[in-house]
Amino acid sequence: MNNRILKILSVGCCFFATAPSMAADGKILATAGLSQVEGSGGGGLVPWATLAGYDSQDETAASFFMSDVNVSDFRMTSIGVATSFYDRVELSYAQQTFVLPASLITGLSLTSEQIKQDIVGLKVRLYGDAVYSAYPQVSAGVQYKQLDSDTVALKVGAKTDSGTDFYVAATKVHLGAVAGYNLVWNVAARATKANEMGLLGYGGSENNSYQVMMEGSVGLLLSPNWVVGMEYRQKPNNLSIVEDDWTDVFVSYLPNKNVNITAAYVDLGTVATKKDQKGIYLSMTGYLW
Repeated sequence: MNNRILKILSVGCCFFATAPSMAADGKILATAGLSQVEGSGGGGLVPWATLAGYDSQDETAASFFMSDVNVSDFRMTSIGVATSFYDRVELSYAQQTFVLPASLITGLSLTSEQIKQDIVGLKVRLYGDAVYSAYPQVSAGVQYKQLDSDTVALKVGAKTDSGTDFYVAATKVHLGAVAGYNLVWNVAARATKANEMGLLGYGGSENNSYQVMMEGSVGLLLSPNWVVGMEYRQKPNNLSIVEDDWTDVFVSYLPNKNVNITAAYVDLGTVATKKDQKGIYLSMTGYLW
């Protein structure tokens, strides 16, 4: 992990250690969302405007998560933590481990089967409340990403091994909107140069400029403890190899405010020349009060 990431994390840890009041009651169940694979609060693939905790305006909260995406030829695990301060600011960290198939290891003459990436995120709620305000909650966020090695990124034609994504997200919960069930939706616009979320580096021969990609989620709360829904994430094509958009269909179980468990069927399309990358996503988030 480089010095820039360590400095950002140390500031967040000091802030968290001196925070006077951890969340006790906070928001209603499920309004903290899930943990996104890049560490931010939201869905599995897409960051939401909601923050990663149940804190109200005079409280703080913290969470940790573990995710596993296992598709046809690849596997990615992601672990991380997030803190949320006074329902206004979220600070997050995640480390992704991407396991390559033997055919790519041989074809690219690699010495390791893994790619690792560190991600530090910052999100600020700009306006509104997802449940109680007439308009959606709106947040702006940034995710700084750093690969542990540039070997694979450079071999596939990327320009660099680090990059920063910027996004704006809007989230709204409509109470009793569908046959008496609560409906939640989220739309995000992301400015990025990332190839496959950054795991294959940033920029490339086809494009080396920021592009705005659209992302979205929709979910139906079948009960206070169960949510079903789907997500979509648009992807750029900076490299000569194809990069497809991502989709998933998910179900989440939230027995209480201390934990949520999510399972999803994901379709990542073509990844690093390997077509039809479909499989299972599993994630668990624990909340500290």
